[in-house]
Amino acid sequence: MLAQVLSAAVVGLDAVSITVEVDIFKKSLPSFSIVGLPDKAVEESKERVRSALKNSGAEFPTKKIIVNLAPADLPKIGPAYDLPIALGILIASEQLLPPAQTALFIGELSLDGTVRHTNGVLSAALLAQKLNTDALYVPYDDASEAGLVSDIRIYPVKSLITLNRHFSTSEKIDLFKQSPTWKHEHDPEVEIDMADISGQEHVKRAVEITAAGGHNIYMYGPPGSGKTMIARALPAILPQLTREESIEVTKIYSVTGNLPPGLSVMTNRPFRSPHHTTSRIGLIGGGTVPMPGEISLAHRGVLFLDEFPEFPRHVLEALRQPLEDGIVTISRAKRTVTYPSKFMLVAAANPCPCGNYGTDKDCSCLPGSIIRYQKKISGPILDRIDLHVAVPAVKVDKLTATAASSETSDSIRVRVQNARNLQLARYRKLPFRANAELTTKAVKSLLPISEQVRLILIQAVSKMGLSARAYYRVIKVARTIANLENQDQIEPQHIAEALQYRQLSG
Repeated sequence: MLAQVLSAAVVGLDAVSITVEVDIFKKSLPSFSIVGLPDKAVEESKERVRSALKNSGAEFPTKKIIVNLAPADLPKIGPAYDLPIALGILIASEQLLPPAQTALFIGELSLDGTVRHTNGVLSAALLAQKLNTDALYVPYDDASEAGLVSDIRIYPVKSLITLNRHFSTSEKIDLFKQSPTWKHEHDPEVEIDMADISGQEHVKRAVEITAAGGHNIYMYGPPGSGKTMIARALPAILPQLTREESIEVTKIYSVTGNLPPGLSVMTNRPFRSPHHTTSRIGLIGGGTVPMPGEISLAHRGVLFLDEFPEFPRHVLEALRQPLEDGIVTISRAKRTVTYPSKFMLVAAANPCPCGNYGTDKDCSCLPGSIIRYQKKISGPILDRIDLHVAVPAVKVDKLTATAASSETSDSIRVRVQNARNLQLARYRKLPFRANAELTTKAVKSLLPISEQVRLILIQAVSKMGLSARAYYRVIKVARTIANLENQDQIEPQHIAEALQYRQLSG
């Protein structure tokens, strides 16, 4: 008997439907073959399925079994096909009647028949919604992840035994109860509070603007001035993820297997801080089977690159297109995939290898080494960064002062969230979530400026030597500053403050 079971394969971040076809030949020598471009993990499912069926009280047919994963020209990767293969064998061997409903199955099997956590469940749930299937059967531990998608019936499967009983007896699996409304608990892991940082009020202000508008920021100063500490305090002031943003981020972390233990939904904005020895593929993404890199794992969150000039130049140059477009396209001989990469870049750098150039301390670096160090960061990269902030050494009186009036992260986050809410309302019918995402055309149409502001910008462009890209980025930063002050129009003081953050690149 031929059995067909619907499953899913993840290509990039999206799932495509896979039909698992199982045929059993009664008059042939016993064998078990899987065809349809399976990888090693799929090939090994033969042994997992064999043991899972035996240990679940089912009979494994001692006949010739052929499993075809269609379409046959699409590579199949990972153990997610264990459950549909096992179910197909039960149906083909007539130990189980075919389900009366259209259902999609995904899950890895343990040798005892337990259904284990599987990557890419959210993508499979979105596919089930798109195909309008009657039901989705997922591992028990992944039901809440699939529950992000509405209008589908989700059945959490603990084991092969419970699935068998669900279809053959009255012992049904309880339908997963989805929340009727989006509940979001904003509880960032706060390592450092802004109130703990001595001085550097102008840098804190720049970081607040960064968080409010989703901008990029470049902090430049000697060692120990607080650059890393301020960056580590940034997660505590970031705005909440919307439902759509949470689904986007969760998809990435689900596909890559990076969901934190015990967490099925990403509720806080990512904060990624790769080491400067990270390779180009590690940062941008890639591999034989293209996978997301750090810039995609930081999607809708923060990518913090400490010791910015220490990254190899070819690695930094690979950031150009993602910073501009918000996506990264990875091409290989057999496949081309596109991953989202709308992140806030936070870069921190010293002025020279020893860190003392331009400070009161003596610099031990030769002029040539200083030039080579600073040239690792190219002009096109700096031009794509919205805010450039000098971070001087903290004065002794600031360090020795008693606990003062520094604002806490909680109070700053209230302003940031209010500013982001204004942007979400302004762009609710457009494909933008924050000011930093606006295209040049959108800036012209959505962010009008007065004649007075325009004249200030014209003078600044000529005196500071700003590029056309920097011109529009200044306007976007000014719009964020106006949002923080709850003002509808960009005023001269907003544009003046935005221009201050371009002086290092001017």
